[in-house]
Amino acid sequence: MTSATTALWVDPEHDPRSTGPEPSGEKETVWEYLCRYRMTLVMKCDGLDAEQLARRSVPPSALSLLGIVRHLANVEHHWFQRVLNGRHTPGPFELPEVADHDFAGATATDACVTEAWDAWGEAVAASDDVFWSEEMDREVPFADGTVEARDVLVHLIEEYARHMGHVDLLRECIDGRTGL
Repeated sequence: MTSATTALWVDPEHDPRSTGPEPSGEKETVWEYLCRYRMTLVMKCDGLDAEQLARRSVPPSALSLLGIVRHLANVEHHWFQRVLNGRHTPGPFELPEVADHDFAGATATDACVTEAWDAWGEAVAASDDVFWSEEMDREVPFADGTVEARDVLVHLIEEYARHMGHVDLLRECIDGRTGL
């Protein structure tokens, strides 16, 4: 690795987020971005123990890497199952009586970490099933009107992108690791 790339998270030649040929068309492009953000989440959390994953950012915030994993499991569930699929079931880390349970309930135990990654993986798999059966211009009921499926998909990418900035900072605070 050259000195210009030593600060990078991973050598660009070995970056698993490079998934092959460039995507063709809107749906494949959206899919590629979503997959890269998901993989970035996994990479940035890799190698950390339960205490590190659950470590809070700055008081009084409940933001942690583990909380973000739990939150993104809820986000995947909300947009794909509720909005696109019309299934009004609670997300894996939603408790009506507890605000921000996805973040606040992220505790430094191996069981909590396993539960979070399992729920996130299940939510991603379920989302992927919906994604590939979806027409990008299909309108679905939302709020007081409708929304196109493409808007939902782009919003999910936006959600991941916003949280990857948090993930970068949280990981850097844990062990100083920075980069892509």
